Parts: sequence; C-alpha cells; structure tokens
Amino acid sequence: MNIAINCRHLLSNKLEGFGNYTLEICKRICKNHPEHQFYLFFDRPFSEDYIFSKNVHAVVVGPVTRHPILNVIWGSISLKRALAKYNIDLFWSPDGICNLRTNTPQIITIHDLNFEHNPKDLPWFVRNYYRIYYPRFAKKADHIISVSQFSKNDIIKSYDLPSEKVSTIYNGACDHFSLISLDEKNEIRTKFACGRPFFVFVGSIHPRKNVERLLQAFSLYHKKYTEYHLVIVGSNMWRNQSIHIPAEIQEFVTFTGHVNSSDLAKIMGSSFALVYPPYFEGFGIPLVEAMKSGVPIVSSNKTCLPEIAGNAAIYFDPFNVEEMASQMSRLNEDSDLRKELVENGKERVKDFSWDKTSEETWLVLEKFLRK
Repeated sequence: MNIAINCRHLLSNKLEGFGNYTLEICKRICKNHPEHQFYLFFDRPFSEDYIFSKNVHAVVVGPVTRHPILNVIWGSISLKRALAKYNIDLFWSPDGICNLRTNTPQIITIHDLNFEHNPKDLPWFVRNYYRIYYPRFAKKADHIISVSQFSKNDIIKSYDLPSEKVSTIYNGACDHFSLISLDEKNEIRTKFACGRPFFVFVGSIHPRKNVERLLQAFSLYHKKYTEYHLVIVGSNMWRNQSIHIPAEIQEFVTFTGHVNSSDLAKIMGSSFALVYPPYFEGFGIPLVEAMKSGVPIVSSNKTCLPEIAGNAAIYFDPFNVEEMASQMSRLNEDSDLRKELVENGKERVKDFSWDKTSEETWLVLEKFLRK
C-alpha cells in the first residue's frame, strides 16, 4: 500500500513541536513496516536524514507554506494532486491539515483547539484560517488522533463529533532526556545561568505559554531566593512579539532561543525544576521530558496538564502570579517534596514513549488501510 505523510514540519536544524512529533512517529512506522511504501510530502528541499529506510519516497509538494493563504493552496490544490499522482491509499497529517475534496482516506492529528478558545492569542489572519478550516478538516477526516483525553473531549464538543471518531494517543519523549552528571550540570549552569541553580521553561514564546506572568512570578520568588536564575528555552512565535522583563531580574533571566535536542536535554537535566505556566495546552511534552530527566515540576493546573503530569507536579492557577511564585518557593522549602516529585515522575514517565505512540498510531492507520 502507498501511505503519504504530511512532513511539512520536518525542517533541518529547526525541529519544534509538530516537527518532533512527526519525526519520532514517522521514522518508526516507516522502518517497522517495510511491506508498505511511504511518501513523505515536504513543502521545500528536505534533508537526506529523513529518508529513514528503502521504502521511503520524499516528495516536494509546493508551495512553501508558512502563511494561511499558502496553507490553503497547499491543502486545497497541491495536496489533492499529489494524492492522485502517487496513487495514495491513505494520508496521515500530523498537523491537522487535509484535503476537503479527495476520496483518499485521511487521518489527521489535532493537538489542541487553543485558537477556538483564545483567538486573540493569534494574529487575525492566522486565527481566521484555523477557525474556518479546522472544523472542516475535522468533519472531512476519516479519523482524528488527539494527544490527550482533554483534547479529545474538546474536539468532540467543539465540532460536534461522535466519540468513536477520535482516538487519544499520548506523546512520548526522546531517549536523550535522562539523568546527567554533576560535571555536566555545572557546565550547563555556567553556560546558560551564570553558574547559578535555575528554573527552566521550555516552549515557544506564544501568548498561551504565559511567559509574561512567569517573569512576574519569578520576580516575586527572586526577592527571597536571590541566587536563582530562570532559563527560557524557545523561539518567538510571532516576529512582532516583545516580552517585558522586570528590571530587578534582568540579569537573572536567560532567553536561549531555539536550541538543538542535545542541548535541550542537558538544560532540562541540569535545572532545579521545570516551571510550566501555559493556560492552554494539548499535551505538554516538556512535562514528560522533565520526568525522564529526574526533574521536579511546578505546573499550571489548566487543560490537559494535570492529566499528563499527574502526581509528578505541584500546581498553580496560571493567572495567579502570587500562587505561581509560592509554589516555586515550596521546592526550596521542602526537600522531601522535591524527592517525592522526582520519584513520582520516574513512575509516571513509564506511561509515555515514542515507541508506544508510534505503535498506537500505526494501529489507527492500519485499520483504515484495511477498509
């Protein structure tokens, strides 16, 4: 059978959310199923690293899409032509986009519906695209994969879909997230935190990630714990974004921008704790990465986050800066709590692996191949 996968987010040296998700699943199912031919649809020149096995055929399907209008052209015209040209039996789209007119069976992953609940978080032309097309994609797709039970329930309710049309398949975390040596920790602290112990936040600089309130909370926390640093790992989602850092903590905050996966694992493993304040998430992969790294978690209590972190985190209202700062302080004041969170994380993380994610995803794809 010929299976096509939307690989537009597999960008060399710049893998983030959708890209990592696509990579981890795609490379496994291609290698594990040599009986099928996989057509990977890119929208620009691709890296040979993404030719995972002999049954992989990489295809550039233009135009390059990083604007809603180009997304419409790609999904409505280019994708339909490519599905027909390569005689595709099944199409899987890890970012939710699909063609509205093809008869080819289509499976899509919808990670979250923040654009429905917090539309002002996005530029008007982006939110309009999502709010016009994603309900249509959800109706058209033969099946939808969600990444948490929270997201599944939200998709069903928001788009009036039958429960059986949506499957929940949790994400994983890469194997290079693990415990690291004291020497490595000291090296990372020197490189990113001026030698200080530090909290880390990982995620794009996007309104829903709540970085402004995190900085306010860290400012309050820092009044008592003056030797601590905050490292923020991630790129600006929108070019015109600006983040205000309170003057009193400017020398205690580092924005790294995008880092490679190896450095990210070292930063996570060297941190005092992960502080994760988003007010809307579909999954929250940094939570799992922290658990694998033996790092305690201080997390927002909204949307899917308690579902994913479970008893490996302590929680706060992401709109309450004082509560966020107070929960961060608890990790300094209660060493037994820190140890408990780390131990709980070691158990909790056993529920998440990319091997498991890939196998469960394949079972969904295979079901529709048989049809």
